[in-house]
Amino acid sequence: MEEQTTKYQEQTLFSISWPLFIELALHMGMGIMATFMLSHYSDAAAAGVGVANQLLNIFILVFNVTSIGATVLISQNLGAGRLNKARQLSRSVFGLNFWFGLIIAVFVYFFGEHLLRLFDIHGKVFDYGRIFVQICGISLFFESISLALSATLRSYGYTKESMVVTIIMDVISLGGNIIAIGGIFGLPVTGVTGVSWAMVAARAFAVCALLFLVYNRLSLKLTLKDVIDAKKEDIRGVLAIGIPSAGENLSYQLSQLVITSIVVSLGTASLAARVYILNINMVCFLFTLAIAQGTQLLVARYIGAKQFERALHRGIRTLKIAMVASLVTSIIIALTGVPILETFTEDPSIIAVGIPILWAIVFVEPGRAMNIVLMSSLKSAGDVRFPVVIGIVSMWGVAVSLSYLLGIHYGLGLLGIWLAQGTDEWLRGIFATKRWLMKPWERIMRRKAGVPA
Repeated sequence: MEEQTTKYQEQTLFSISWPLFIELALHMGMGIMATFMLSHYSDAAAAGVGVANQLLNIFILVFNVTSIGATVLISQNLGAGRLNKARQLSRSVFGLNFWFGLIIAVFVYFFGEHLLRLFDIHGKVFDYGRIFVQICGISLFFESISLALSATLRSYGYTKESMVVTIIMDVISLGGNIIAIGGIFGLPVTGVTGVSWAMVAARAFAVCALLFLVYNRLSLKLTLKDVIDAKKEDIRGVLAIGIPSAGENLSYQLSQLVITSIVVSLGTASLAARVYILNINMVCFLFTLAIAQGTQLLVARYIGAKQFERALHRGIRTLKIAMVASLVTSIIIALTGVPILETFTEDPSIIAVGIPILWAIVFVEPGRAMNIVLMSSLKSAGDVRFPVVIGIVSMWGVAVSLSYLLGIHYGLGLLGIWLAQGTDEWLRGIFATKRWLMKPWERIMRRKAGVPA
């Protein structure tokens, strides 16, 4: 057992993060490709699916409640050498996400259309969004289980296996998109409907593949018994970390919904430009997301093993790497973004709106890097309340408020909205850095020991 414990503690950031980077790159790439293909099918389809995806992402956050909590707790137990507890947690999270996924999939199928109306979109944009929400709502059941299984594999360091599943899943999705939009081999063009069913098929495959890998790599056979007999103490522990952690993400998604409604008031050109640039912008924080997830796993293990100084320095080193990478990537995007944007659309009004945003990205991304790296590290260290508190205050008090003030009141349009979100990212990033340097685990350890802070 000592040998296994050491293995979990001594994995490097590179060995964990490079498969995560490829997985995220492929996942984002498929999203960009789907948007690209839909944009050539119809700008209204691309806009409708973009809005619908934002709605579905809110429900996926519910599943992330458990996957975040599972990642932290399983990694901490592995770092501390409590291997049986880690396996038990894996079973409980699988059961919990099974029920979450089933309930939410049924809810979205029946009520997704009504929720989509809250965005105040109309005509073809609404019609395409409604189709996507109703069909892809079914796949949320599979997505819930996939997130639980992926969290388990990653916590044990099996990031390559999760990467392979994503590769095959994306190939299925891409093939479905080509058939749905391209009409190859004389097949009918099914558009958004075909794209949606391709997503369902891809996510169903992912569940089957991940179940096999969990059994093959961990010798952990998950059954219906785990769905029924999830341990209450495990669920409480997972939710104690997951709810505050996901609360930050939920606040972000809800604030983005409000900001999207502000963008809608600017017109279809601004909405379409936002959807396209959000896809282009993903390239900027792709590397940051990968090393932040890898760092989260390592920090949780170091905290479990009580290697606190090692955890502190790991977070700071990752922060420096992420900020430099984000700045360089965003400058490259700003310099080359116009021809990239023109591959998505030929509409001059959309291109005119989007060009200034490409340079606003340079301001936003280093601040976002601070956020992504250190907020996730704080959660791994057990400081789960701070990210959600500062997130709610800044996202709504700064991002949403300034988006309306700059974008609508002062007439800066989409550029003003992007600058508002950049201000929010930097503010939260600065607070996260200060909090990390305060070594919050010391306060948490004193509280657990019953010593006054």
